[in-house]
Amino acid sequence: MPRPATVPMANDDPPWLSLKMREAMEAWLFLGPTLAGFLIFFAGPLVAVVGYSMTEWNLLSQQSTFVGLKNYSHALTENPDFWLVVRNSAIFALGLVPANMALALALAIALSRPFRGVVVFRTVFFAPVVTSAAAWAIVWKFLLQGEAGFVNQMLAYVGIAGPNWLREPNWAMVAVIATRVIKMVGLNMILYIAALQAIPRDYEAAARLEGASSWQIFTGITWPLLGPTTLVIMVITTIGSFKVFDHIYLMTGGGPENGTLVLAFAIYEQGFKFFNVGYASALAMIMFVIVMGLTLVQLAVRRRDT
Repeated sequence: MPRPATVPMANDDPPWLSLKMREAMEAWLFLGPTLAGFLIFFAGPLVAVVGYSMTEWNLLSQQSTFVGLKNYSHALTENPDFWLVVRNSAIFALGLVPANMALALALAIALSRPFRGVVVFRTVFFAPVVTSAAAWAIVWKFLLQGEAGFVNQMLAYVGIAGPNWLREPNWAMVAVIATRVIKMVGLNMILYIAALQAIPRDYEAAARLEGASSWQIFTGITWPLLGPTTLVIMVITTIGSFKVFDHIYLMTGGGPENGTLVLAFAIYEQGFKFFNVGYASALAMIMFVIVMGLTLVQLAVRRRDT
């Protein structure tokens, strides 16, 4: 009996559309939203800021004049306040990053094992992260007032005369760093807890069988395995330390005596207080280069250690 003739399946694709071209089109359709967001919200503004930084543009008069690298030259060689701002930013970062990471790791180690009430403690330490930054800064501004502040009143009970935290140049930076650490330590704590729980317990058990102490286990096993997480935390915390604005604006306003005037706040002042958009854009680009450089250094150090 003869076989029935097979009917070829219909192909709706145009004859010129090959499999390779179809796969390429599908790839671009999936990448399109992400690429559009990158161009609109990152690449486009970055190019615009670079252009603005080479102009002398007053926001009130809307008059713009191309000046090339004059704004950069003025910041780096002529404006003495610029290096004060850079120093304050460096002090803030050097105070915030190690303190935040050390406290986050200590809390993570203490709260990584299950015990009664561990969820409550994790919630308590993470709650400041989701608290409004403005509310947090305002509350701490009242707590850190002079003799009327709650902190100094508690210190007075134990015979310690507390300083006027936000009105003395040497203490204002300490106060801002401390409140920022408490505000953001919960996020890094959660990241460290996740990394600690991902470490197999077999490593620790084997080390204890060999007679290793808790400190030896931490330095020889736990800390090296936390390397990738530590790098991520260090990078995001460093970037966050240079971007700080709300705490400075609400607690000290850059004072006293410009003691807490950091780069992000200086950019705001130049752009929206003095209306020097060109100079503010130049400061923003300088901050971008500094943060990018620190990030690349951290990545290079991590790659060398591995």
